[in-house]
Amino acid sequence: MTPRVDILAHGVGGSTDLPVPLSFALIGAAWALTATFAIVALAWKRPRFDPAKPGRELPAWVTRAVDSPTSRWILALMALLFALWVLAAAIWSPAGGDNALPGAFYVLLWVGLVAVSVCVGPVWRLLSPLRTIYRICGLARRKGADASGRSYPQRWGYWPAALGLFAFVWLELASPDPGSLTAIKTWLLIYVGAMGVGAWVFGARWFARADPFEVYSMAVSRLSPFRRSPASGRVELVNPLDHLPTLPVRPGTVAVLAVLLGSTAFDSFSQAPAFRNFVDRTATGVPLFGEAGGATVLRTTALILFVAVVGVTFWGAARSTGGISPQKRQELPGQLAHSLVPIVVGYIFAHYLSYLVERGQETVVRLADPFGLGWQLFGLAPNDVSYILSQHPSVLWTIKVACVVVGHMVAVVSAHDRALRLLPQQHQITGQVAMMLTMVGYTFTGLYLLFGG
Repeated sequence: MTPRVDILAHGVGGSTDLPVPLSFALIGAAWALTATFAIVALAWKRPRFDPAKPGRELPAWVTRAVDSPTSRWILALMALLFALWVLAAAIWSPAGGDNALPGAFYVLLWVGLVAVSVCVGPVWRLLSPLRTIYRICGLARRKGADASGRSYPQRWGYWPAALGLFAFVWLELASPDPGSLTAIKTWLLIYVGAMGVGAWVFGARWFARADPFEVYSMAVSRLSPFRRSPASGRVELVNPLDHLPTLPVRPGTVAVLAVLLGSTAFDSFSQAPAFRNFVDRTATGVPLFGEAGGATVLRTTALILFVAVVGVTFWGAARSTGGISPQKRQELPGQLAHSLVPIVVGYIFAHYLSYLVERGQETVVRLADPFGLGWQLFGLAPNDVSYILSQHPSVLWTIKVACVVVGHMVAVVSAHDRALRLLPQQHQITGQVAMMLTMVGYTFTGLYLLFGG
């Protein structure tokens, strides 16, 4: 029997788990990133990543299986049944720590969706229970955008999804009681209502633009090695860095990535004793809200600040170049936004890897006994949970640092390659200096926040 151990949200307790001093890790990471930029700047003179580059087509039966209405309906209905199972557990399971809803919501959905999307592609489009219900109800059969003739406003872009993602991270990181079943259920009811009304008005395009989980899945899936061939439509195996620039450039694209990256940084910052003590000391002084409300206001303000800093610094760094027209300069943040995806994925795995592996196991075990009746479906029992990552903090530290550093190195390479296509030759190096310094800052700050406690 594997003993149960208490684990932190992100599995590592801080700098005490590091096999080297934190300062060495920070300096080493910064130098690794700088060296990467220097090497690609000197040796990488022409673009190499091309979304139009053909990949290796998989056997035709793979595409037929993926496109088969039968297989797609089976997977969609299985996902819907799983969602209903979680809903039943949330309603009838004993209250408290044995309820499976928080784990399914924060771990399996939020973190698991990234892992699956990076591996196989934007799966939420297929697995979304709301899309499935939409199809079952026959709403998708409407001609045009919808019965009222309304089309989704192009100027909205991904802004509704960015707001939805911020609402999720606010619930998790800034709300008074993120583990409250009532709070999670309320959030889900609002989410279901917003998606339902939007789909009724704008049709299925609403999910693709406004569903926070679908846009989240779509964005990180740009690192997947699988995609549709632009020429034949068959599923093919590609270099993920050829796939990465296909991230759609729409209003709100940078905002979506800023929310994802800024929230993970705030997640670490909020665990620091200094910030917690500041909130405890200052909360009572916030007028009109009381102590609990004041603490929520302070955490919310800090969360907004982190997201804004990421968005503004990236926007400014992307535009810091010469030799281009004002219009092209305005377009650069969106055209370089895909370079943030590896950083987002790296930080998510760095922050939540042990959370996914260990708390994910706990959640699955709870779902095997959803009503607290002593069931052990599929032979799963509470003592089957393995806490191997938390029991080996040095190994976990190595994985986490590797996720952060590799994510940034891939981002530097991707941004450099894209800059070679977008910037005039005389500004291809100097125009990237601000972006390089920004990413070094992200790396340094991210590692410090992750391990500095």
